[in-house]
Amino acid sequence: MTRIVIVGYDQMFANLITGCILAGHTPVGVFRHERIKYHPFLLKLKDIFIPSKDKSFINGYDLYEIKARSVNSEEFRRELVRLNVDIVFIGSWGEKFSEETINIPKIATINCHPSLLPKYRGPNPYIQVILNGEKKTGITFHLVDKNYDTGAILLQSEVEIKSDDTGGSLKARCTKIAEKEIGNLLQQMDTEMIVPVNQKEELATYQPQITEKDILLDFAQSADFIDRKIRALTPWSKCYIPHKNIFFIFKKHEIIGETTETTGKLISKDKNSICIATNDRKIIKFSDLKIYKRSWLFTKLYVKFCLKIGDIIE
Repeated sequence: MTRIVIVGYDQMFANLITGCILAGHTPVGVFRHERIKYHPFLLKLKDIFIPSKDKSFINGYDLYEIKARSVNSEEFRRELVRLNVDIVFIGSWGEKFSEETINIPKIATINCHPSLLPKYRGPNPYIQVILNGEKKTGITFHLVDKNYDTGAILLQSEVEIKSDDTGGSLKARCTKIAEKEIGNLLQQMDTEMIVPVNQKEELATYQPQITEKDILLDFAQSADFIDRKIRALTPWSKCYIPHKNIFFIFKKHEIIGETTETTGKLISKDKNSICIATNDRKIIKFSDLKIYKRSWLFTKLYVKFCLKIGDIIE
């Protein structure tokens, strides 16, 4: 059995663990992100009273948990040596691994990145591929080197992006594919020689983390782009409709038709919804409105008395 340690958090972390176990390689250790996020004493209290999904998942499989403050700490490296680790798999992580840590496993340190590298390097590519209207994405198992997401590719698998995908639904499918493919990768490593393929730097793209500006809706953009933005950011962030000094949030949206009205113009309203024109002469209806950090009553009064048909929303 290959001696594996898995580092990570959330769905990718859990699915890599499950994939290893299903392939007959129960990890000899795991290291969850909360270990670097919280002070050990606070984490101990949290684990007792409000354990995270990651903690509950680890307990469910009765896995050995490495206790350290960083993947680059002496405590973590000593544990890798003591556990005689063959492979470290990474499934979502924020720290950059030092070369000293990377080189400890006897076979490799391998990251599972949720895009078809070298495209969409960087954090949360689930958002960016939907935002950019891509038709497919995927997962890439690659060797870890001193930079983020640049190491040689070991295995890739494509995932279709559906027309109604949110960032969350796409993430669920990508991480589920990773569960299957980590087993295939381990089998290939057992039975044949895998030749790592260097990434083509001329094809590389990097997408940074989203900013506060990215969550504001801009009606000078097309209706399709606005729809993709809302879906891409779900469930991590709400999108906001600005009007003067307030910001509306909403639960539902739909493109309902075409118009000859001006970009950003408020076309119609009722107590629960508003319709706004986009720059490609389409209409988006936003329903179940609420003003951010204000009451439902305040929202209804504001919509009734302060929002005027013909206002430009920007």
